[in-house]
Amino acid sequence: MKLQSEVKQEVKNEAVKGLIMQFIGVLTALLPFLGVLGINLEWFNEDFIGGLEVVLFAVAALAINVYTIYKNHYSGKKAQQQNAELKSKGLK
Repeated sequence: MKLQSEVKQEVKNEAVKGLIMQFIGVLTALLPFLGVLGINLEWFNEDFIGGLEVVLFAVAALAINVYTIYKNHYSGKKAQQQNAELKSKGLK
């Protein structure tokens, strides 16, 4: 059975993925719409959108990992106090 914190983290990860996919979907839908209007931007094509998707997912993964490391690492003053308390109670 998963811990509640693990479930919350998974839900947040899925929300970020969903938001990125919605953004990419809007850009993908915008591409033919601009073409119908006769607006042709050389750089705004399917390759650009695919590359942007990869970059956004990489940034999201990096942010999630950095946050997780920060949250689970005992380096700040408050975290050091919590670490000392856990060790004094034999919980760590």
